[in-house]
Amino acid sequence: LSGEKPGRGAQGEVTVFANTKPEPDLPNLLAACALAEQAQPDCVVGFGGGSAMDLAKLVAVLPGSGQFLHDVAGPEKVAGRAVLLAQVPTTAGTGSEVGTRALVTDPATRNKVAVQSRHMLADIAVVDATLTHSVPPDVTAATGLDALAHCIECFTSRKAHPVIDLHVLEGIRLVGRFLKRAVEDGADAEARAGLMLASLYGGFGLGPVNTTSGHAIAYPLGTRHHLPHGLACALIMPHALAFNAPAAEAKTALVLEALGGDVTAFCSGLGLDMRLRAHGIPAEDLPAM
Repeated sequence: LSGEKPGRGAQGEVTVFANTKPEPDLPNLLAACALAEQAQPDCVVGFGGGSAMDLAKLVAVLPGSGQFLHDVAGPEKVAGRAVLLAQVPTTAGTGSEVGTRALVTDPATRNKVAVQSRHMLADIAVVDATLTHSVPPDVTAATGLDALAHCIECFTSRKAHPVIDLHVLEGIRLVGRFLKRAVEDGADAEARAGLMLASLYGGFGLGPVNTTSGHAIAYPLGTRHHLPHGLACALIMPHALAFNAPAAEAKTALVLEALGGDVTAFCSGLGLDMRLRAHGIPAEDLPAM
């Protein structure tokens, strides 16, 4: 939004950047920032899935700052923010609306560049499950499994915290209860609301705790082979959970209880083929990944 400062009765022009890529890359970010430089907004609104909200965070802090992506990569290197930031998720998956991180792919390295800053925390997040009713079944499944991965990884992390555990364990239970229902019937309002809460709860964990090995291993599936992020996380999730189970036996048992006893079967029950080769991942690329 540009024009007057937002407020009661605010007037102003709306400038839309509608070219957000799934798994946004550096050229995509530069295009969004260039538009923001022209518009000189008072408020940046991230409306969409995690990719749109991540771009919105960076567009809110980079234009006019003299900083570029690689200057702010890592924790707390962003100088500040002069505009308002609002986030409106339209998928139930990333929890990015309440997070302080943004991820962009560098085409030169095919790696994710992660930025973390308290300045990228939204002034307001509008979490409305009715915005997700039109999300198609395959995207519903993938985004729901991303939320599940956030919750599981935060719950079983060595950095886990009791206050966050309350949220992310409930998030796991909500996904276990409602994801299949939402995949089968997108108009199931109770299921959609449950998944939106699960996504939000997973987002609560991303600042204080963050994701662990599951996301780290899944990232190359997106950056190198363009798998949707939630699908990539789902393919890795059962293996990461099993590998870490001896170090978190009680928590792993609670995860399995919430998902019917078998994570692979839970994901397969949503119509996902859980084999890497089924998604075009060549075995010869495994060492590089």
